[in-house]
Amino acid sequence: MSVKDKILTQIDTSNTLFEVVSNKDFSRLFPCVEDACRIVIACRKDNYAASIVARAVEDCDAHLLNLNVTGDVTPNGDMIVELRVAVNNAERIIRSLYRYDYDVILVEHEDANDGETMRHRIGELMRYIEI
Repeated sequence: MSVKDKILTQIDTSNTLFEVVSNKDFSRLFPCVEDACRIVIACRKDNYAASIVARAVEDCDAHLLNLNVTGDVTPNGDMIVELRVAVNNAERIIRSLYRYDYDVILVEHEDANDGETMRHRIGELMRYIEI
């Protein structure tokens, strides 16, 4: 195999991208998203496929922002995967993940029903209606 065919020889490791990641600047990798929730799922190792997890999320018309396989395992040996999804209410996504045999063990999201958020969204809707 010639040198031009080896992809690793073509990577410039002096790039600042590698420095940022090595300095553990996770805010670059996981930027804050206003309307997002975190879902932690557990599944058997032989049942895990990133494409299936992504399909389960996207079946609900949601955007999968992050999908991270962790080093943690459940007491019965299932692997733990963390998702970050661009929705406030994760109920539909949880049902979709259950259909694909993934167990949801934790959901963290902002309360979308707080008064200030609702007033802001109603104000935006009224602006669109007036146009």
